[in-house]
Amino acid sequence: MKLIIAIVQDKDSNRLSSQFIEANVRATKLSTTGGFLRSGNTTFMIGIDDDRVDEVLAMIKETSHAREQFMTPPVNLDVTMDGAAAYPVEVQVGGATVFVLPIEQFYQF
Repeated sequence: MKLIIAIVQDKDSNRLSSQFIEANVRATKLSTTGGFLRSGNTTFMIGIDDDRVDEVLAMIKETSHAREQFMTPPVNLDVTMDGAAAYPVEVQVGGATVFVLPIEQFYQF
């Protein structure tokens, strides 16, 4: 048995949750915030049999897409500006961060 912890962008979470339901994968869904953009994420915690790990990882990979997004870097007021204003820059966001951990015991009451 394994514990899969998958952190995905909020934009991908509903579609992934629907895929889990269709495949009869039980997942606990948590709202989280993180990354340097401090954007909304969703963390799924999934207890799954060893033989279904690859299936779940494939669903996560298929659903969680990286995308480009513009952001304005924070302005540091401690340094002289020298005419350098904060212009939006394009950064890559999304995708998924996934941890697969062994489970010694699993109970469902």
